Order: sequence, then C-alpha cells, then structure tokens
Amino acid sequence: MALLSELIDIPLSIQRDDFVLKLDEGIRDDTATKTLSDYVITPELAPKFDEALRFLEAAVTTGTSKATFLHGSFGAGKSHFMAILHLILQGAPAARGHAKLTHIMPKHAGWLANRKFLLIPYHMIGKRDVASAILGTYVEHVRKHHPQAAIPGVYLGETLFEDARQLRRRFGDAAFFENLNQQGGDDGWGKSSYEKRWDVTSLEDAMQAAPGSDPRSQLISALQRTYFSSYATQAESNTEAFLPLDKGLQVVARHAKSLGYDAVVLFLDELVLWLAGRAADPEFVHQEVQKLVNLVESQDSRREIPIISFVARQRDLVDLLGAATPGAQELRFSDAVKHWEERFGKNHARGSKSPGHRRGANPQAREPAGQTDAR
Repeated sequence: MALLSELIDIPLSIQRDDFVLKLDEGIRDDTATKTLSDYVITPELAPKFDEALRFLEAAVTTGTSKATFLHGSFGAGKSHFMAILHLILQGAPAARGHAKLTHIMPKHAGWLANRKFLLIPYHMIGKRDVASAILGTYVEHVRKHHPQAAIPGVYLGETLFEDARQLRRRFGDAAFFENLNQQGGDDGWGKSSYEKRWDVTSLEDAMQAAPGSDPRSQLISALQRTYFSSYATQAESNTEAFLPLDKGLQVVARHAKSLGYDAVVLFLDELVLWLAGRAADPEFVHQEVQKLVNLVESQDSRREIPIISFVARQRDLVDLLGAATPGAQELRFSDAVKHWEERFGKNHARGSKSPGHRRGANPQAREPAGQTDAR
C-alpha cells in the first residue's frame, strides 16, 4: 500500500517564508522551473491570464500607457501571478506551453509574435520615494541587462552633462576646463587659485560612471559650483536627484525604444504596502500618491512606447491609512487616492494554498466605470 508522501510532495517542515515569492528571484533562469511547478493554475485562475494578456494587447496595439491593480489579501499569490505573467511575456516555452494555458495562449500568438518587452520587477520596501524607486530601478535593470547602453537620462545630472557639453563646444576646451577647475577663494594675491583636476578624459569618464559613484558626484558638484548653480541636483550620500516622474517616464519610453523594445512592463510589488508603511506621514503619502497618476497619464505628448504597470495591492489604500489620517487631511487624501484609482484597472485576487509548496491566485476582475480592466 502506497504512502501518501509517495503520491504527492509533502514537505517535512514548513516555514512562514516558504509561501513567499520574491518576484525578482522567481523569474531567474535557475528558479523559473520551480516557480511554474509550485504554482497551481486552477480553472478559475486560467481566464485571468487571458484577461491580463488582453489588457496588455490593448496597451501595445494602441500605444497607450495603462495600469491595473492586482488585488488580493496577504498570501493570495499576487507575486506568483506576476511571475508567471513575466515568464509568458519573456517568451519562456514552459510558461507559454503550460498545460493549463494551452487553450489561452493560441489566442494571443498573433500580437505577441516578434514583440519585445522590457520587463522590470520592483520591490518598493525601503525605497525613498516613488520617482527614485521607479526611475532608479529602471536604470539598475538596464545597466545589468544592457551594460553597453548609455545611462538613461532620468537623472538631473544627465541634463546637467548635456548643458556642459554645449558650453564646452561654445567656449572651447581651454576656457571650459579653466573655469571648471576653479576652486574659488583668494590666495592673498588677488587671484583665484586653481587645482587642475578635470580634463577631456576625466570628464568623459565621470559622465559615463555609474550614478552615485564618486567621479560622477564630484563632476556634478564641480559643474554646479562653476556653471550651473541653479540646478537642484544633490551630489551627496551616493544619491542623485531625478527628473519629475512624468518627464522621467518619457525618457524611459524613449530609451527603451532605442534598445529595440515595443513596451515597458512594470511589476510593482508591495507598492501599496510601502505607502501604508509611511502612514505616520500623511503629507508624504499624499504627495507620492499624486505622482502615481503619471503611470497612466502624461502631460507631454504620447510616449514613444507604452508603459504598462501591474500594481500588487492587499487592501484599498484609504482603508489602510484612514484611521491614521485626521479630519481634513483624510478627506484630501481620499480625494487624491480616488483620482489615482479611477485611472487604474482592478483585478481582485483571492488566493488558495495547498499543503505542499503549491499556491495560486484567483484574480476576480471588476471593471470600474470608464476604465480598462486587466481583461
């Protein structure tokens, strides 16, 4: 007589984090097979992948940026759902050929064919703000997967460098570097003292250095001191100021297109949880929530390729923060959240877990008036 453990996979011990998937880890080449095997695509769940792919198709074929929530309680499987969707868009044969998706994938073969997606997983916990999280992670992803590509111009430092190049062409190298190397002050003889540090080679090397590196930060500081004192760029603590999110996303779309991509897909895990963690600072949360509308709406002309966002959400943000936000602030905050959420689609996820290392999400779609849902 066969033992139950011989028929199904039953772990000898279970830890709390056994059921937690970190999105960026679940999509690696060495873990993708396990991610697929650990995820149970139920009959109720399979159509939700169809809905998500139709949502993506609408964005790609119209060239319109879109965003949708993946809503579900803690442990519902939102990260797993995004990981499988990531693998499908990545073109992983095991994901596109999954037995539970064979009746769905042929419907999407046409528009997926020859389309190239820049897929970026995000973990918001610990990030400073929305702009630095979204734009900074884009830069990190590109530098890792396209090391030969130019640094995306999402930093204020990049605009500073472009202005410096124009001044150099206008003044000539001699005058440009003489002023750039000026340290200021008076040496007692009525003349400014100079320390010759910057030349053509060191300048170009610093401009190509990684954001936050010492040479780049020193160059930004020198340019601010000598030519561009009005710039608000901060060159300290290994951080740099970014463009406003709307302008930064314009740069992201243009940069990704130059790399041959047809769309940028952002998988924003724990975004709402990250905002809820700042509940004690309602002014900060209000400010950051307003920025998120830029994921869908742009104040400038249409982006060169669409930016499509999937946002994991455990509960409505108003429910998470309402009790910590007093009076008029709560009303103002609620209005800002409503403005944001009305521009996002919604996928409601209700998850289920099995006794082994298998879990699945069941996003129940609900379409708000006038909005495109993930279906």
